[in-house]
Amino acid sequence: MQNFDRYIGIDYSGAETPTSSLKGLRVYQAYGDALPEEVLPPPSPRKYWTRRGIAQWLLETLSQDIPSLVGIDHGFSFPLRYFEVHHLLPDWPSFLDDFQNHWPTDRDHVYVDFVRDGSVGNGEARTGDPRWRRLCEERCRAKSVFHFDVQGSVAKSTHAGLPWLRFLRQHLGEKIHFWPFDGWQIPPGRSAIVEAYPALYKKQFTLENSTPDQHDAYSIAAWMRQADHDSQLIDFLNPALPPHLRGVAEVEGWILGVTAS
Repeated sequence: MQNFDRYIGIDYSGAETPTSSLKGLRVYQAYGDALPEEVLPPPSPRKYWTRRGIAQWLLETLSQDIPSLVGIDHGFSFPLRYFEVHHLLPDWPSFLDDFQNHWPTDRDHVYVDFVRDGSVGNGEARTGDPRWRRLCEERCRAKSVFHFDVQGSVAKSTHAGLPWLRFLRQHLGEKIHFWPFDGWQIPPGRSAIVEAYPALYKKQFTLENSTPDQHDAYSIAAWMRQADHDSQLIDFLNPALPPHLRGVAEVEGWILGVTAS
């Protein structure tokens, strides 16, 4: 039996502002056994999605009574070392509040780089070292969430996307399960948002006449749908981590599809 009725893959971008129309923001959606199809933004002068637009669309979509699994391609938390250096409680909701207070990248007209250079917010008080990596990043050889300005980096998209996770958590409440922060087990009938990493999935899927961003978003949705259909998703949602590492992952987050070993 499948756990979800809908699968949404989002390839993210941290470029420009929350209201900028970005070619790199792509959304694909699959229902049941159907293949994913691209979801285009509502008609407007903007050709592509904006980060604010995606957050508002997710708010409306996840308010529906359709158990959905959403995979987003950016980091959901920071390495444990970040919490230690900045004397933060190992608590994800508190982390989101603290981060948004220092990195208000959900404000209109704010670039991530504006916070980095000190023009907006107080990013200097909440920085990290690109040598710091989360346990899940080490396991799948992904770059650090603090590794800016290099190819394949998710640092900018992570710093742009975290405040929108907070937005969704505040507005959806118990209707949404943020995995694994709200627990490794997702209650039956509940929609969930997970961190995705297209590099783990995209070699399994082809999408003709697509951009790399379209292929990434498609692959996230297609992989989640296939894993659920094959009854493998339940194992990926509950990696066999020893208790001490499971505790770390409950603070740092985990990437869906990364195995324990």
